[in-house]
Amino acid sequence: MSAMVRAPKTVLCLHSLPCFGRSGLAVTVPVLAALGTQAVPLPTALLSTHTGGLGAPARCDATPFSAAALAHYRRLGLQFDAVYTGYLADAAQAQLALQALEMWPDALKVVDPVLGDGGHMYRSLTPDLVPAMADLCTRADLILPNLTEAALLLGMPAAAAAPEQAANLAQRLCRLCPQVLVTGVADADGRTVSCAGAVRGGPGYTVKTALLPRMFHGTGDIFAAAMVGRLLQGNVTEAAAQAAAAFVGDCIRLTPAGTDERLGVWLENALPALLLGRGDGESD
Repeated sequence: MSAMVRAPKTVLCLHSLPCFGRSGLAVTVPVLAALGTQAVPLPTALLSTHTGGLGAPARCDATPFSAAALAHYRRLGLQFDAVYTGYLADAAQAQLALQALEMWPDALKVVDPVLGDGGHMYRSLTPDLVPAMADLCTRADLILPNLTEAALLLGMPAAAAAPEQAANLAQRLCRLCPQVLVTGVADADGRTVSCAGAVRGGPGYTVKTALLPRMFHGTGDIFAAAMVGRLLQGNVTEAAAQAAAAFVGDCIRLTPAGTDERLGVWLENALPALLLGRGDGESD
């Protein structure tokens, strides 16, 4: 008698789709698939390339399509185990993402509040997205801002947050969301990078990995997808973050020296190991 096979968990993924350059849905879908999860991509923008250093991409606003797709999914009565949002082009798309979170109230809701990095808001975004993103974060179970985004969500100038403030910023952001993970914080020792986690009403925690001196576009999207996949496997947030950070490190290490960092890591080299080890997460 054959063993019962469980249907894969499903994740509705609202994010950009760059056709060239490993970021957005181009990495979200395969990472989730390798972790045994069905990703349902809902593009917020179609781009010829991602927006990091490859010139001005050809761009198509996918808002009308995504709104129609959500309505179709509602008519079909689809259920999702998680809803994950990444790049949103404007406040109208943040409102669309909010509708998605409200349509599936029992789903795990993870928001990566894509607003900026390196002390600057992304040039393609406008200031009215910040309060709209903050409102979206109030409906999430977990948010994954970097330092710049944490500052913006708290009403601070984009460049105002210093690495040593990460834990405090995470705790303050718990006013918006029950769980916060401030990502990609370079530690003062110059050898490690950390994520500062906070849980509303509970203690904070820190996840540390080795600092690799290479800066590839799209690694934040890989981290977020791996986080969602690990959480759906039953990992607690800290363990999921540790596994996701380790996977990003593997992706960087498996990308040959001299590779154009604008094009992203060679994810294809790392996915087989993720696929083979997808059940090794610890659950509590």
